[in-house]
Amino acid sequence: MYGELPFADYLRMARVLVSLGITKIRITGGEPLLRRGVVEFVRELRKVDHSLDIAITTNGHLLADMAQPLKDAGLNRITVSMDAVDSDRFTRITRVPGGFDHVLAGIRAARDAGLGPVKVNCVLMRGFNEDQIIAFGKFAREEGVTVRFIEFMPLEEDRVWAPETVVPLEEILVRMAEYRSLVEIPHGQSETARRYSFDDGIGEIGIIAPVSHPFCGHCSRIRITSDGKIRTCLFSVWDHDLHELMRRGASDTELADFIRSVVQRKEERHHIGEPDFVPASRTMVHIGG
Repeated sequence: MYGELPFADYLRMARVLVSLGITKIRITGGEPLLRRGVVEFVRELRKVDHSLDIAITTNGHLLADMAQPLKDAGLNRITVSMDAVDSDRFTRITRVPGGFDHVLAGIRAARDAGLGPVKVNCVLMRGFNEDQIIAFGKFAREEGVTVRFIEFMPLEEDRVWAPETVVPLEEILVRMAEYRSLVEIPHGQSETARRYSFDDGIGEIGIIAPVSHPFCGHCSRIRITSDGKIRTCLFSVWDHDLHELMRRGASDTELADFIRSVVQRKEERHHIGEPDFVPASRTMVHIGG
């Protein structure tokens, strides 16, 4: 069973992680804005360390009404997940009539509230939505957001992954150049996205390419699942049960020692597309997007 924990438990984990040097926390899901009390949770996270970079990834359907309260509570940034920026296509994919207008309103509310740069994530799949690349480029320029394309990875329980379904970084760049040229922006070593601006400086595109250009050697991220387990890689075949230690009465020092030991055994790389690849033990909906 994958269950949610009380916010107090997540806050304790956050305090221990921050004590170990973590400076960025992203709240994901499922859909985090459905969780009652999420605004107050952000407020309490901000109290852990006022310099924390706190972000949320959401589908955006509830964002219009929550953007300003989240900003007031101490949220820094918002990322919205979208598979299309054409209203009709968006509706066919999500099966939510009028959903595109709600999400667009949420993006604009987040931008107006100062939760920027607002990022819009799109997982590209050949034969599904790769024809949206240029449309997303135009959307980035018109709405003043950063669009990030993500290569399709074998993490979904209802979609069959194969190498030919991946739209690689080079192809994205070629297709976008049919609309307007891109110029690469220098990025930090541990950043997962390669960043590009359009040649006139209006609009930014990012490409997260773990399949065609693995960045495992520079990855500094770990995840805490909703049921309190550490995952050092999206493709881990093991969970490391932090919450079980808490349940047994472990001290913060013992929790910190456990986290250190887990991180020191972090996988060197994933093996996507290789003969010995073993699928992750959980799908993305259970890991956290």
